[in-house]
Amino acid sequence: MELRPGYKQTEVGIIPEDWVASTIGGVATFAGGSQPPRSTFKFSPTPGYVRLIQIRDYKTDEYASFIPEAMARKRCTAGDIMIGRYGPPIFQILRGIEGAYNVALIKTTPKDVISREFLFHVLTQEKLFQLIDSLSRRSSGQTGVEMPALKAFGLPLPPHTEQRAIATALSDMDALLDGLTQLIAKKRDLKQATMQQLLTGQTRLPGFGGEWEVKRIGEFTDCTAGGTPSTKIAEYWNGAIPWMNSGELNLKQVYAVEGRITEAGLANSSTKMIPAKCVLIGLAGQGKTRGTVAMNHFELCTNQSIAAIFPNESFIPEYLYYNLDNRYDELRELSTGDGGRGGLNLRIIKSISLPFPPVTEQSAIATVLSDMDAELAALEARLEKTRALKQAMMSELLTGEARLPTA
Repeated sequence: MELRPGYKQTEVGIIPEDWVASTIGGVATFAGGSQPPRSTFKFSPTPGYVRLIQIRDYKTDEYASFIPEAMARKRCTAGDIMIGRYGPPIFQILRGIEGAYNVALIKTTPKDVISREFLFHVLTQEKLFQLIDSLSRRSSGQTGVEMPALKAFGLPLPPHTEQRAIATALSDMDALLDGLTQLIAKKRDLKQATMQQLLTGQTRLPGFGGEWEVKRIGEFTDCTAGGTPSTKIAEYWNGAIPWMNSGELNLKQVYAVEGRITEAGLANSSTKMIPAKCVLIGLAGQGKTRGTVAMNHFELCTNQSIAAIFPNESFIPEYLYYNLDNRYDELRELSTGDGGRGGLNLRIIKSISLPFPPVTEQSAIATVLSDMDAELAALEARLEKTRALKQAMMSELLTGEARLPTA
């Protein structure tokens, strides 16, 4: 393959002529933490004690522990690059933490040949994450960062001026990602507050007044549960009929499902076709699925762990969806069995009460919340595109495939 003008072939690939081939171990040093005796821990700030940074609590004070200053042999500052050594997930690249650090963390210190910001972005490359993750899965026992592999990872190293330009461009992308993430969190909080106000009648939309009724679901509609054709009979599967499993409730607004069954599978099981715009509820499961609410936007059938509340002209399905979606914890508490760990059933669902405004007001409330969902979806799509753009930029800039002006 003919080289582009101004590029050269090296052990780390084709790189610009004024770059050098190195390794992460060649540009940085690593220092593991220390683990003081647990008997020295305190779980609140006290004079003469310093925060002990551990993977589990570096983002929260909920489990924060403190150790005597004299025991704080390994320290990190807010500007240091820290690597989470054990997992899952392993190889967390952390900044902005300060205190003593324990054996689950490694402090990474750049040598003179590399800037701290440039090293940070080198360590956050997707291909490096994939390598460390794949190596950790092969080892027995506790997963952890394999330091020899990390140190040997090839690194195209530009001059300092170009390092600074690349780091600035990637840091700007990080700032954009952080801004979008914070905006999404604020919008979600706003939606949650709006749901609480509108779905309880605490706040009324313009043009609406009067008292609301309270109705049980079984008073204005009916519901059913699905089923699963025998997996031992091949003729029941891979047909043309959409079949939804309970894990797909996490889609929330369901426009497509993976499962397909045949007419024979439908006829020889307890599953049944349900119309579009049913409100779907997870009936069982020890994880997050039980109590999860979704809505299907096309005709399909479901497994036995999903209840489908049928739509009709007496209510707005989207209003019911938002009401129940706002009551996730309550739905889980309603579950049968010891301590609510069993499952929901159709009898429980039919007995659920909710504020029941006139259909016109239900529609108006659902429209407001749907618009907020659409705004959130657009922001989340923008966030994903920005993440993909950053990864593409990293791939090009950190290899020298694309160059930035350094003047």
